[in-house]
Amino acid sequence: MTKLFIARVRGTGGERPLVTVRAAAEGEARLFVEAAYPEDEVVEIAEPGEWVSDSDTGTRNGDVREHPGTAWQAPSSRA
Repeated sequence: MTKLFIARVRGTGGERPLVTVRAAAEGEARLFVEAAYPEDEVVEIAEPGEWVSDSDTGTRNGDVREHPGTAWQAPSSRA
């Protein structure tokens, strides 16, 4: 079963919009994001906590999606 993770990714041009990924665990999520953005730095991966989206976040293991117009915000459960 996959879980939703959010990722903070930084490229040479600065922060990317929020990235979501479906994976079984955080380590696997990081691998998927690193494969999707090989030239960028994966700054942080986290479970989204109370984050809710009306955007398509995928359904299958390994689905990586970028959400233009949505910036990284640390999940409230980690504050």
